[in-house]
Amino acid sequence: MSSVRILTRGVDLAAARAATLNLPRASIGSTVLRRELSSAAIVRPTVRRSLKANALVTDVASRAANQAVRYASSSSEPLSKTQLYDLHLEHGAKMVPFAGFDMPLQYADLSHVESHMWTREKASLFDVSHMVQHQLSGPGAIDLLKKVTPSSVDKLAPNSSTLSCLLEEGTGGIVDDCVITRRGEDSFYFVTNAGRRAEDLAFLSAEIDAYRSKHGADSIKWEILADRALVALQGPLAASVLQPLINTANTPSSETDLSTLYFGNCRELYLTLPDGSATAHPLLISRTGYTGEDGFEISIPTSGAPSLPRQVTELLLTDSSKSRLAGLAARDSLRLEAGMCLYGHDITTAQTPPAAALGWIVGRDRRDPVSATFNGASVILSQLASPKTIPQRRVGLTVEKGPPAREGALVLDISDPANPVEVGVITSGLPSPSLGGANIAMGYVNQGLHKKGTELAVKVRNKVRKATVVGMPWITSKFHRPPQ
Repeated sequence: MSSVRILTRGVDLAAARAATLNLPRASIGSTVLRRELSSAAIVRPTVRRSLKANALVTDVASRAANQAVRYASSSSEPLSKTQLYDLHLEHGAKMVPFAGFDMPLQYADLSHVESHMWTREKASLFDVSHMVQHQLSGPGAIDLLKKVTPSSVDKLAPNSSTLSCLLEEGTGGIVDDCVITRRGEDSFYFVTNAGRRAEDLAFLSAEIDAYRSKHGADSIKWEILADRALVALQGPLAASVLQPLINTANTPSSETDLSTLYFGNCRELYLTLPDGSATAHPLLISRTGYTGEDGFEISIPTSGAPSLPRQVTELLLTDSSKSRLAGLAARDSLRLEAGMCLYGHDITTAQTPPAAALGWIVGRDRRDPVSATFNGASVILSQLASPKTIPQRRVGLTVEKGPPAREGALVLDISDPANPVEVGVITSGLPSPSLGGANIAMGYVNQGLHKKGTELAVKVRNKVRKATVVGMPWITSKFHRPPQ
């Protein structure tokens, strides 16, 4: 599972644009589009990318250093480094600026496409420590979350999660997407996007200060977990990589057996180090991810144990025939195939959850206009009740063979070929490695043109190419769920 953006230039992530998720990601990375997909008109974005994404043989990194990108910081301030920075360099990572951090785009052992396919077939480990980890607790925690998000957080069982969105007051626009986990009766853990750090912290500070002014300083405790690293192990072999490493001493087998840890749930578990000892701290292991594959996000405390992130990472990479490091390039192409939004591109404050095809995050018990109190409730609930009032809708598109439709490409209605009409804009697009290089894209189209099977077109390099509205995701999600 965020107003105006500070991050504008850097490196083009080419065939796969950098992502994080957000979402549900959520946890998801971010910066804001330099255009608004407003209800009045479609404005051409200034971001343009030119990339030859040859189906299965693209060398993304060789082009990345010289092209403009969506996420990297334009600030002259030094880039931050995650706890695994040195390890990335040791593995030959191509490092790029991303949301104020120096992050790995890809590694020396695998090309972007090879890394993407490795994740789909085996398991990849992503460093997502640049994401912002939060802890919110106190008697007012539920009320606060029910104001800033539309989710039924009070209905969450302990150690279970939901994708959600932080919402603007009044408009219901998406401030950021995030994943919220209930840890206890009035204790929550949630992760927000690195590229929205400044905006999110300002938004949350204002909301929390307002709540405390009414209910007392002790009503809410909010902490940024800056001492924690975060890694994501994703792919069909993820569980087989992680399970042998779980330390079983003094822990019931029902807890250490990952087959009973389902998508959207988490546990605190220790891993066993090579010398047989347990890790210095338990790790918060959540069965979730941003690729559409089975997998885990692992939050690693470092207080008193600064080497723990490296120890855990090296453990997870012990068998290189199963797991390897992957970077931002593969992460972005994986999430697009899975139909997952990238903040600042596929969602911004210009969109409400219903417009972004995320209306399902609004809790069923939160849809009564009389009692709904979350930010933007009147706008969002009106849209849910009357979807035809939503000016533009997020859709998936397949585009005919040829150059892919990239962010900013115009979507056209060519029902009258002699007079094509601009009806939308592409927000993400690339040749899908999993689909043999078929061109896929995500974007917004005018109301009424969002239905599956609608024939449209996109303008790519001044040429009109046929496109069809399709359902998302493009690949089947493989989340580990309870047996039916």
